Amino acid sequence: MDLSELIGQTDELQTVRQQLTQPGRHLLTGVLGSAKTLILKSLFQQLKKPFLVVTDTLSHAQKLTADLTNVLDEEQVRLFPVEELVATEIATSSPDFQSQRVRALTALSQHKAKVVVTSASGLRRRLAPVEMWNHNQLTFKVGAELELEQVSHQLVQMGYQRQKLVDRPGDFAIRGSIIDIYSLNHELPVRIDLFDTEIDSVRFFEIGNQRSLENVDEISVMPATDMIQNSQIFTDGIRRLQELEAQVKPALKEEQADELRRQLDAVITMWKDQELLKEHRIFTQILYPQATSLLDYLDDGVLVLDDYAKILEHADEIEQNEQVWLDEKEELKPVLDQLQLGFEVRKLVRETKKSTLFMSLFKKGIGRLKFASLTDLKVRTVQQFFSQMPLLQTEARRWNKQNQTVVLMIQDEERLTKISQTLDDFEIPNIMTQPENLQRGILQIVRGSLQSGFEVPSAKLVVLTETELFAKATKKRAKRLTMENAERLKSYTDLKEGDFVVHVDHGVGRYLGVKTMEVDGKHQDYLTLEYQKGAKLYVPVNQLDRVQKYVSSDAKTPHLNKLGGSEWHKTKKRVASKIEDIADELVDLYAEREMKTGFAFPKDDAYQREFEDAFPYTETPDQLRSTSEIKQDMENKHPMDRLLIGDVGYGKTEVALRAAFKAVEAGKQVAFLVPTTVLAQQHYETMIERFENFPIEIGILSRFNTPAETKQVLENLKDGKCDIVVGTHRLLSKDVQFKDLGLLIIDEEQRFGVKHKERLKQLKSTVDVLTLTATPIPRTLNMSMLGVRDLSVIETAPVNRYPIQTYVMEQDNQVIANGIRREMERGGQVFYLHNRVKDIEKKAAALQALVPEARITYIHGQMTENQMEKILMDFIHGDYDVLVTTTIIETGVDIPNANTLFVEDADRMGLAQLYQLRGRVGRSSRVAYAYFMYKPDKVLTEVSEKRLEAIKDFTELGSGFKIAMRDLAIRGAGNLLGKQQHGFIDSVGYDLYTQMLNEAVARKRGVKPEEKTDATINLDVEAYIPQSYIDDEQQKIEIYKRIRQFKNFNQYQEVQDDLIDRFGDYPDEVSNLLEIGLLKMDADRALVDQIFQKKDEITIVFSKKATTRLSGSQFLAAVSQTKLSTSMNVDNLQMKITIKKKADQTLAQIILEMQNLLSEIAKMLSSQEKVHEG
Repeated sequence: MDLSELIGQTDELQTVRQQLTQPGRHLLTGVLGSAKTLILKSLFQQLKKPFLVVTDTLSHAQKLTADLTNVLDEEQVRLFPVEELVATEIATSSPDFQSQRVRALTALSQHKAKVVVTSASGLRRRLAPVEMWNHNQLTFKVGAELELEQVSHQLVQMGYQRQKLVDRPGDFAIRGSIIDIYSLNHELPVRIDLFDTEIDSVRFFEIGNQRSLENVDEISVMPATDMIQNSQIFTDGIRRLQELEAQVKPALKEEQADELRRQLDAVITMWKDQELLKEHRIFTQILYPQATSLLDYLDDGVLVLDDYAKILEHADEIEQNEQVWLDEKEELKPVLDQLQLGFEVRKLVRETKKSTLFMSLFKKGIGRLKFASLTDLKVRTVQQFFSQMPLLQTEARRWNKQNQTVVLMIQDEERLTKISQTLDDFEIPNIMTQPENLQRGILQIVRGSLQSGFEVPSAKLVVLTETELFAKATKKRAKRLTMENAERLKSYTDLKEGDFVVHVDHGVGRYLGVKTMEVDGKHQDYLTLEYQKGAKLYVPVNQLDRVQKYVSSDAKTPHLNKLGGSEWHKTKKRVASKIEDIADELVDLYAEREMKTGFAFPKDDAYQREFEDAFPYTETPDQLRSTSEIKQDMENKHPMDRLLIGDVGYGKTEVALRAAFKAVEAGKQVAFLVPTTVLAQQHYETMIERFENFPIEIGILSRFNTPAETKQVLENLKDGKCDIVVGTHRLLSKDVQFKDLGLLIIDEEQRFGVKHKERLKQLKSTVDVLTLTATPIPRTLNMSMLGVRDLSVIETAPVNRYPIQTYVMEQDNQVIANGIRREMERGGQVFYLHNRVKDIEKKAAALQALVPEARITYIHGQMTENQMEKILMDFIHGDYDVLVTTTIIETGVDIPNANTLFVEDADRMGLAQLYQLRGRVGRSSRVAYAYFMYKPDKVLTEVSEKRLEAIKDFTELGSGFKIAMRDLAIRGAGNLLGKQQHGFIDSVGYDLYTQMLNEAVARKRGVKPEEKTDATINLDVEAYIPQSYIDDEQQKIEIYKRIRQFKNFNQYQEVQDDLIDRFGDYPDEVSNLLEIGLLKMDADRALVDQIFQKKDEITIVFSKKATTRLSGSQFLAAVSQTKLSTSMNVDNLQMKITIKKKADQTLAQIILEMQNLLSEIAKMLSSQEKVHEG
């Protein structure tokens, strides 16, 4: 049996289970901690009915949900999260909450046995009537008929939004006979393909590349919001609103009545257009006059109130807060006073006929409710052992005597055997077993995780978790992230009308869109570019690769070039000569590194493995991969120079410590260089803890040291007594001498100045170097890519990380106060970012007035470093709840307990900054909140709106590296190899610059580029993508780009599949486009200059190079393998093959034959090349 069965077999729970089959109120007292989770599981599994569990606050509901998912199947548990304040909900929007609510309501409305957890605020919420919810579901079944217009209309009523491309839950798109819907009740979006009006296929697809995955026979789509609507609701709503207005009007003064009229007219106008805003949440009573709450959705289920006294207390608090908020809405007040925002919890509970279980620790505080049954189950907390094995030993003896069943819950497989051995060493009898095969009366170790241990005397049961044994937090099961951010980021390079672009031959212009034009009776798509004085250039899409988006070092507006002038040519020449010098520098660097020999470290041994096994968390695959790459470099005789990129809080430090351990074990010293004193202190504390059971001496050099301590550390370094030293740039002073330095670890390299870097260079020359960074500055990025430095990237989040709940909203004091209290309630801390030093004190005082019980302090860049460090250390040690700060927190301070962030005037910050800031929260296993606020009533500029949108989209962790690649790389591009570069990069744009640099370096290193020509092809066929097939410009350009970049036949097939998949069967024009794309790939490799058609004759002109390299007989041999009638002649040292069209041949057939011919010639050329080299 398993734990919940053990508890479920107690008399008390048997009684409760019996009672719950009848309606009425039942009270179960004495329950606490994780025992609650197991009791819920036991009752749920035995009764097999839907359960609705209500807690007091949202954070408790989230915690209980997490706990229940650890013991039940994830699919059986749903959270119904509702913001505690209507104000918060209106001001912010969280797509996650929305979809969780939809899933919970769906589960309840289908009468499936699931556990839905909500908070007092969820129980108060007014919902659409149940039957209406059930009508608002669409089912798509293969073979069924459907009417596009009608489906589109219904999806809008269900709260979906029509887009060109589906990329987030709640979107749908219609392209021809294909409907894409990102339904909230499925992990992936679904694609429905119609044949006329019949459903031909239904399949899921991947957001990133819009590619289909698996087919299904039938799928149901739930609403996209829990406020669903239809025209009836709006017409009735308008009528009721007008009646209510008429009712309150007589008592009002004239200007009040006019103001009310104006406000209500705005609402009515929107309702007439069938539009529902979040702000209209306050009118739910008018829209849904039937009082429907979650209880109505819980059909024949069980209602569980977890600590009713607290729920009531919290519900009252919510009501008072709502009242305060409503009082501020003066104009609407007369109407709002007649309405209720939410239900009264007391009344709902008193009137419900469902069987209800009240769980609480004591019987007090529940009020005058009459209960049908009372049961008391005694549950006790267990003591903490803090890794004290002898203490556990004595307890175990006592349990053994009393014949208790003891269960130790351990999280990881690997640790099970380890702990079992430890117990054996202390002669504590134990067995390892499966969670479902528990035996009574003995001590057993199983795999599993609960928040806390407990003891149930009546079941003779003791449960201990790692928390009690080792005072260490539990970890959740790993969940894979579903969305591919890499694909998302492609959109940074997407062209939008009005963007600046660089054309390799003509310079910087402005992009005006795609235009289809007819030339010589054939259609062709052109990109329109505008140059100086409005001159226009039309670039055919088959030359797409010559156009790049213009990206400069700091998003400044470039100077447009003149079409046909010589200035662009000059600019390019100037940059090219500059690049030559840089390339020389780089190549020297590279050669130098190859020449040097460093120390080759020995391979791993058992001791290293023991150190790695002691890591208390589950490593991510990326961590393991990076670690092994670093070790391979260390074992190699060349000095290592590796860059480790990982998002904030992704376990880079652990990877670095493993490398450090390897170095120390080989008898070498390690220097760990960090940018700030506070960071040094933090790393030092981490290391002391991580190396505690190993004979390793760790020193620290920073301003926190006394001179005597510093002197001691320096001596120890010189004598080799100190193995690892961590410190700020103090480490780089002349008086620091190592006995035998083997590894240098640099954290956040971009924060050291030039002087320090020079000194670093000397240190680096023969030791292994590992650099850690979260947002790599582009210079380092580029060096890595040019092969001068090696790169390891950690992109997967540690197991227990939740994505950060990100809100973008107007600044609202109530939301702020509520957010601060919510964080304090769970014992956490808050960052409040206020970016003006002059009134930061005022701000702190204002917050203090908002939340009098909070301990608030502030910090800004104009304090002395000592003051700043003191305040930061106090905050880290938990002496304050709220830290009001200017942006200085973006630099790498790790405060895992701070999990809420408020940013004022977020619309003024850059994407990178917002991202870095958001990385300051959410570093522990709790849900973190980030509120990006802008001034009320401020109209955001389009750019800042885009930025805030983007950051909201990047809720997943791990997008730092990708943001760096684009938005940030751009900004720092200038330091590629020093300051003087800025101007050069800006004059040609970042992409072209790096392309030129890469080519120069490759040339100097003697790397031969693949030989290719750039053939022009003019044939008498329609080859383009018609508007009727793909209507959206961005998607059109993307397809053109991919066709232009074919490297092999597989890519051609891939594009074919994608087209059919995303847009349906393609017309002949697109088919021709694909074939010509493939022909171009072959022609370039066969060194063809051009292919053109005159009436019935097609001529292929080869370059001089191809003509001299192959003999006439070789050309003949190739031609003879095809079914073409041809003639050959050499003209001006160029071989020409002319093909005459036979009467029975179509052009398409000729194109296929030409593909074969040219790929054959390309093969001949490349095999010759090899002979040549050999």
